[in-house]
Amino acid sequence: MDYTKLMDFTGKVVFVSGSSRGIGEAIVRAFAANGARVIVSSRDQATCDAVAESIRADGGDARAKAAHAGKMDDITAVFDWIKAEYGRLDVLVNCGGTNPFFGLIGDTPEAAFDKTIEVNLKGPFYLSSEAVKLMKAQGGGAIVNVASINGITPGRMQGIYSMTKSAMINMTKAFAREYGPDGIRVNAICPGLIETKMTAVFTANEELMDNMISQFPIRRSGKPEDMVGGVLYLASDAAGFTTGTTLVMDGGVTA
Repeated sequence: MDYTKLMDFTGKVVFVSGSSRGIGEAIVRAFAANGARVIVSSRDQATCDAVAESIRADGGDARAKAAHAGKMDDITAVFDWIKAEYGRLDVLVNCGGTNPFFGLIGDTPEAAFDKTIEVNLKGPFYLSSEAVKLMKAQGGGAIVNVASINGITPGRMQGIYSMTKSAMINMTKAFAREYGPDGIRVNAICPGLIETKMTAVFTANEELMDNMISQFPIRRSGKPEDMVGGVLYLASDAAGFTTGTTLVMDGGVTA
């Protein structure tokens, strides 16, 4: 075995949903830096174009394709485009997510419930369903789902979000079991508190943050870049015997 090539993605086609900002942007930039041909995707074409252009300016191979991960027409269209432009897909990273409601679970408005399910669960499920068809035909591939530690233990005032992330963890295992014989590995990461736009309800409150961080074994909040190593590992040949697992990346909170 050539150990120098374990984390090499040269020539691999990698699609990252929700990659116009936050964790997804850090992930897509890392894949590009390690030789992958990346596809930047989110709902807004302009923001995707900006990230892809920045990656190309740094010498990477990047293209942008807008798609709403919760809309079936968008999912079908983006996979038709991938087939036409690349003819294959080596890695799918499901990173799109939303949390529109912060409050008691029983007070969740129907619109917030539907949106959270659509973006956090329906989208990753159908993106994965399309991906495994393409990967099976080409002889294998890897999927990495960005779940959350809230999928292990529900976050306070984040009930619906936590439910979707718990379902994503189980979805990861189901896809892994059923498509492992086809050479497709499916794993997930579970981030803790990461500084993104979605977590601003916490990170903008200095007193709350100080109190929370004082209880973390690693005494700081996470950065999007902190999630990169786990995703690259799970998608790489270094994890060739790893599937159906969840890698907790939370600064030790759940410990």
